[in-house]
Amino acid sequence: MGKPTGFIEYLRELPVDRTPVERVRDWQEFHHHMDEKRLAHQAARCMDCGVPFCHTGTLISGMASGCPVNNLIPEWNDLVYRGLWREALERLHKTNNFPEFTGRVCPAPCEGSCVLGITAPPVTIKSVENAIVDKGWDQGWITPEAPAVRSDKRVAVIGSGPAGLAAAAQLNRAGHTVTVLEREDRPGGLLMYGIPNMKLDKKAVVLRRIELMQQEGVKFVCNANVGENVEPMLLLRDFDAIVVCTGATQPRDLAVENRNLTGVHFAMDYLTASTKALLDGGPDRSPIHARDKHVVVVGGGDTGTDCVATAMRQGCKSLTQIEIMAQPPLERADDNPWPEWPKVYKLDYGQEEAAAKFGSDPRVYVTTVKRLNGDAAGGVRSLSTVEVTWQKDSSGRLVPADVPGSEREIPADLVLLAMGFTGPEQPLLAELGVRTDSRSNIEAEHGVFTTNVKGVFAAGDCRRGQSLVVWAINEGRGAARECDRYLMGATDLP
Repeated sequence: MGKPTGFIEYLRELPVDRTPVERVRDWQEFHHHMDEKRLAHQAARCMDCGVPFCHTGTLISGMASGCPVNNLIPEWNDLVYRGLWREALERLHKTNNFPEFTGRVCPAPCEGSCVLGITAPPVTIKSVENAIVDKGWDQGWITPEAPAVRSDKRVAVIGSGPAGLAAAAQLNRAGHTVTVLEREDRPGGLLMYGIPNMKLDKKAVVLRRIELMQQEGVKFVCNANVGENVEPMLLLRDFDAIVVCTGATQPRDLAVENRNLTGVHFAMDYLTASTKALLDGGPDRSPIHARDKHVVVVGGGDTGTDCVATAMRQGCKSLTQIEIMAQPPLERADDNPWPEWPKVYKLDYGQEEAAAKFGSDPRVYVTTVKRLNGDAAGGVRSLSTVEVTWQKDSSGRLVPADVPGSEREIPADLVLLAMGFTGPEQPLLAELGVRTDSRSNIEAEHGVFTTNVKGVFAAGDCRRGQSLVVWAINEGRGAARECDRYLMGATDLP
């Protein structure tokens, strides 16, 4: 390493975000960059650890440990320390097609498995990654790289989220003619409509990369809903291969009394409507709006946080977030050792904004919704909740049990359901004849990505279930590699 003692000499330091009070007034990204000298110090904290776990990309206890796309983290940290930014960008792009996406939205499992993190705060890998790629764009180093030779093979990619974009980019790099079919009015999938603009800017970041891919030869067709206005069997006829990257878009519902009251929406419908309004003329035009309303978000995770942050920008009157799990500890528990993902308490950007306005973290833990209560017009007016304890049933599984006397009523004019997803939507898969597993995901082995239908591959959340953007990129790249092998008999794709 360029600075073997850097981890001793420099403390962990993150870029300063815009203040919560300032940033909730607009929809712009809230992160700032550090100056190059301080970034070099942060990169210098990367140890000569011998066996770097940061880029292992494995699952431990069901959660990511290390970078799923196997980023060459020690290498580009060393290059940043030495001031070799363009070389650092080249290393970054070797494993990750879209570091400007992961540098903004990835929860950074790499940092959770950083060797330095055993005894000290880990290296700020995510912020260094983001700084490298943003500098690359600013300096004009990232330019279209169309393949020198084209094959005679045509590939259709269904879905333009992170898995679909990664598959398309890699297959285009291999020289195939790639068409990406997206059912929404803009490409990007989850990156476009599932993540708010203040976390991932649509025009300056997402569309910038998609436009580059178009210049490299990838064709995007929007408003193309395969199974409705696009016939799946025609795709099988007209293309040499198909890569299905439709995501896990079937939301988990809330099975309680009065679920049909107006004012109750799935989180993704809410986030999509908000971003579409922002891009189409102004955020106030969203058909689902939180202004002057008591908002309750049911569920946690990144989607729940994004709902909280969106409602804050829309001017909600109050905000409560209900989570059925217990509040995580402040430090790793004994049963959550390094290099597992650290399950510790974190005040994310949305909760930080709510706390700044309303005085405290909006999350209510170990609580579940028992009933929705309506008004005379059929709209939701409150939720009835109860606290729970987690107990083992006869088979040894932990299940929630109501705590007597803990019932509570929470005012609610807008209820947002952010309880995750149950799998991909099934009609398209049935029409293609693709088999699914017991969880309704497409049956295709990781690393192979082939379905039971010849020439049809699957990648991302539709294959593995709801997961991280970085896992989707991993799968898109992997499916492209195996698709290229199928088309050509061999492949040079990583």
